[in-house]
Amino acid sequence: MSGPNTNYDPVQVAALDEAAIAEMVDQAVTAIRAADSIAGLKQARLDHLGDRSPIALANREIGALPPEARRVAGQRIGQARGRITEVFREREAEVTAAELEATLRAERLDMTLPVELHPQGAVHPVTALIDQLNDVFTAMGWEVAEGPELEGEWLNFDALNIGPDHPSRGTTDTLFVDPIDHGLVMRTHTSPVQIRALLNRDLPVYVVCPGRTYRADEYDPTHLPVFHQIEGLCVDKGITMAHLKGTLDHFARELFGDVRTRLRPHYFPFTEPSAEMDLECFVCRGESVGNPDRPCRTCRSEGWIEWGGCGVVNPRVLAAVGIDADVYSGFAFGMGIERTLMFRNGAEDMREMVEGDVRYSRTLRGGAR
Repeated sequence: MSGPNTNYDPVQVAALDEAAIAEMVDQAVTAIRAADSIAGLKQARLDHLGDRSPIALANREIGALPPEARRVAGQRIGQARGRITEVFREREAEVTAAELEATLRAERLDMTLPVELHPQGAVHPVTALIDQLNDVFTAMGWEVAEGPELEGEWLNFDALNIGPDHPSRGTTDTLFVDPIDHGLVMRTHTSPVQIRALLNRDLPVYVVCPGRTYRADEYDPTHLPVFHQIEGLCVDKGITMAHLKGTLDHFARELFGDVRTRLRPHYFPFTEPSAEMDLECFVCRGESVGNPDRPCRTCRSEGWIEWGGCGVVNPRVLAAVGIDADVYSGFAFGMGIERTLMFRNGAEDMREMVEGDVRYSRTLRGGAR
């Protein structure tokens, strides 16, 4: 048995020859530096550092060498691989920076050019005012109640003590839904929500009912066929007109600041006694009354502005929903939200509120006092 070949010279293996390895390095460096894109670099790396590259094939020859020759061949291959890797990383950084610069140059924006910005929307002033009105009453412990806009005739009229011959039940005032004999109307006020609250809730009831209403009204600066109301209802034991006055005074101060109010006798089928609530004119503060030298367009020199109707709930309304009027009493009120917006913000034409111009919404914000 022969001994190990201690005289083996790795230079005699062509793939491990120093000149051959140097040639491999030169070819790899040339190919890598010639690559001008990331894709080209990937191909160069595969060709000269991959599993089938010349340097990888030469590395496989080391295993066949005797132990004393492996160290020299391994150092030679390792140095060559390190040199190729170093050149690859340098070129990769250069190509990456060049491609990024080219991309930025191609996607460059000229910030001096005029730009048409898309305007942002705005909360409609009616919506903003409804939110504020709800906040006033929820802060007092009331609930916000809602109901359908297509309503039954009994809920819209009969339960509210509005008889079949009442003028408001005619087609000149109310929008009926065909066929008319089905008794469906587009609600003329949010009072049906109050009736639903009395039918569905346990007593006592404290609800405020904002919402959209419909009437066969003219479309002019002070009237809309579709508008918004907010109505309030309180039914409890021992409720009097004084509770109504105190609630509405607080409501008015929250909306208009330090303003005087008054209740003027009126008639409504669903309340008894009934009243119209007036606000002291917040433009002239009553100084235009009897003063021709200082007329006021807002209150027409009357000193007061009509705001809404109110009163003590009619016992017939309580009886219609099964409530004992000898035990319980209550009050109700209702105001137009668009009209409130006109009073508070100086809007002159209701039609502008429904035209959908966002500039109007930005100008006439419901939350501003």
